[in-house]
Amino acid sequence: MNKHTAALSAAGAVLALTLTACSGADEKGKGGPGPSAISHIHGVEVHPGDGKLYVATHNGIYTPGAGGRPQLVGDRKDDFMGFTLGKDGTFLASGHPAPGRDAPANLGLIESTDTGRSWKDRSLTGEVDFHSLDHAHDTIYGYDSTNGLLRVSKDGTDWEKRSGLKALDIAVSPTDPGTVLATTESGISRSTDGGKTFAAGSGTVMAFLDWTDEKSLYGVDPAGKVSVSADGGKTWRQTGTAPGGGPQALTAVDARRLVVATQDGVYESADGGAAFTKRLDVTSGGGH
Repeated sequence: MNKHTAALSAAGAVLALTLTACSGADEKGKGGPGPSAISHIHGVEVHPGDGKLYVATHNGIYTPGAGGRPQLVGDRKDDFMGFTLGKDGTFLASGHPAPGRDAPANLGLIESTDTGRSWKDRSLTGEVDFHSLDHAHDTIYGYDSTNGLLRVSKDGTDWEKRSGLKALDIAVSPTDPGTVLATTESGISRSTDGGKTFAAGSGTVMAFLDWTDEKSLYGVDPAGKVSVSADGGKTWRQTGTAPGGGPQALTAVDARRLVVATQDGVYESADGGAAFTKRLDVTSGGGH
């Protein structure tokens, strides 16, 4: 979701444009497995087992190679949209097939148990494109952008439809399965019943959220400013600004460590967003 930074007074308008975006025009992958250039990032995760950074993009899953150059994982160059990890490190994703691959336009939920080297279809193939996925409380929460609603599944096969809403990202409380937040053009929308209903968006406009620690809900706004909330998003404290502009994805590994993807790179912070180190190069100007 492309974030063209503007003054914060225009943040709602920026996010509104983002909410209507999906994949851009078909873009051929650049080369086979190995170092490559990427420009559209849809998700970032750090694997709990091997500690590697994995980046979901418009043309495959990548990890940092030599000199911070993107290294393609496996050989599948699909347009990976929603991307998250299960408790055991299982990759869960959604999106669209690569140009020329014989598959439905919407991948539904797909799964990899070998860190992205191979994938299998799990459910909703051809029906749904999840733009945001979260795994918490042994449950998968997915924002179904195709139909504009939240879906929830315990097993990745059978899904319960919950509230309709227009959102970019979702985050689930690590301690309360009933509390689900969604980023909207009018602010953060909150559910206290597991996504069956959402209050109207209000307060700070955020592009992306991640909530790994109860007292450390992280958010990045459309201008790239990083903030943390100790009270579940009611109040925020700005910690810094992610370099590169145009945030595209966020993950919080723990209460201090977070990773933010922007227009020119994937950056990691070990101090809650005060300082960042580039982990992966990204070609500038890419959106989706």
